[in-house]
Amino acid sequence: MSLDSRTCYRALKARDARFDGRFFVGVSSTRIYCRPVCTVKPPKRENCSFYPSAAAAEAGGYRPCLRCRPELAPGNASVDATTRLAQAAASMMEDRTLDNEGLDTLAASLGITDRHLRRAFGTEFGVSPVEFAQTQRLLLAKRLLTDTALPVTEVAFASGFGSVRRFNALFKQRYRLRPSELRGERQGRAATAAAGDVLNFELSFRPPFDWAAVSAFLGVRAIPGVEAVEDSCYRRTVRLAIDRVEHTGWIAIGMSPKKPTLRVAVSASLAKALPPVLSRVKALMDLACHPAEVAEALGTLARRRPGLRVPGTFDGFEMAVRAILGQQVTVAGARTVAGRFAAMFGDAMETPFATLTALFPTAMHVASIPPEHIARIGMPGARARSVVALARAVADGRVVLMPNADIEATLAALRALPGVGEWTAQYIAMRALAWPDAFPHTDLGVMKALGETGARRVLAAGEAWRPWRAYAVMHLWQSLIKNP
Repeated sequence: MSLDSRTCYRALKARDARFDGRFFVGVSSTRIYCRPVCTVKPPKRENCSFYPSAAAAEAGGYRPCLRCRPELAPGNASVDATTRLAQAAASMMEDRTLDNEGLDTLAASLGITDRHLRRAFGTEFGVSPVEFAQTQRLLLAKRLLTDTALPVTEVAFASGFGSVRRFNALFKQRYRLRPSELRGERQGRAATAAAGDVLNFELSFRPPFDWAAVSAFLGVRAIPGVEAVEDSCYRRTVRLAIDRVEHTGWIAIGMSPKKPTLRVAVSASLAKALPPVLSRVKALMDLACHPAEVAEALGTLARRRPGLRVPGTFDGFEMAVRAILGQQVTVAGARTVAGRFAAMFGDAMETPFATLTALFPTAMHVASIPPEHIARIGMPGARARSVVALARAVADGRVVLMPNADIEATLAALRALPGVGEWTAQYIAMRALAWPDAFPHTDLGVMKALGETGARRVLAAGEAWRPWRAYAVMHLWQSLIKNP
């Protein structure tokens, strides 16, 4: 958004949640920066400076507010090319790509030069990629110190710091207190939060959020053994590799009863993988959405369910396999086959939940399975060959199924795979790539909701909903559900 000081100050005085995460305010009289929804008395306008990111505010010499906690602000979403590049890079930083590979590798993975990346990043966030990554690590560390009882050493490494000494020095430099001092002030709450070897977090969103519709959507598509929706809570098993070390565990997500946040429980076994875990939860639950902007673009279509989101995915490969398994069969039928697939080719796992018993197989493993073995679970041989072809493309890096992937290049690579048509490619873009303008216009449900029989007419009708056609699809599907 354009940081017009008059507009920003109006939003600050109104504590308008639609602006939460879109800018931060630095207060010169206290040298503290806040979210626009902070509950403290609004400062005088002449004492306010406005910044596009937390990193920019910290680069300006401000430290984060302990009340509104800038690290909890929701992310930004945009389909603007420069903005999307910067957002893609920021997402990869949450997965610790910059820590492991360096800026040149990060830029190359986005198909640009590191100079172009720095320019796009500066335009979007007002700081360099390195400064942004540093602030993200510090804010995650602050969250872990406040909300968990993890030892300070584990907090340092879980946040992406290479040494405890560097973590302590930078924390004290930025926040004017040592990590142990912050922990001492909030030890009681942290101990409670860590009870039962579970790490608890809250992730903010811009209201409204139609949790009933989103959880129902995920529930009917949940892969048995891997995912489950019970008692209005979404749960799943997790497998992540960081620096070639595999981390496994589980997560559980539910709606907070009073605040515009999702409650996320993470098994302690995933403590060293927290940045990518939380990043993927945000993508899964579409927390970057601006409901007001979407509703304005969709008009009457969004009136019944203004807080409807486009559910993403925790694992892009898993979702893409699920999409192929769902070709020309019912949602229930695809779910059954996906459960067999996970049980036969995945790994068994113990969790506190009877419904979570398996880890979905990795692309590397599936790539080595003969297609005829996959066909035995109850699918045509051609579809089994499509699954293996997808796995091989993901395993060797020809297809990247993450929100930061290049949209056009990924769609082209998907379409080149055997058995992957336009519907499958667009559905994968809609959920695995988090592309808000994805539009599976050949979908029978979309056609039925629009009362059309021709794909071309559906495509023409969708022009009115750009650049939010993926949200239009969700609303069209919801319109077909009785008593939603």
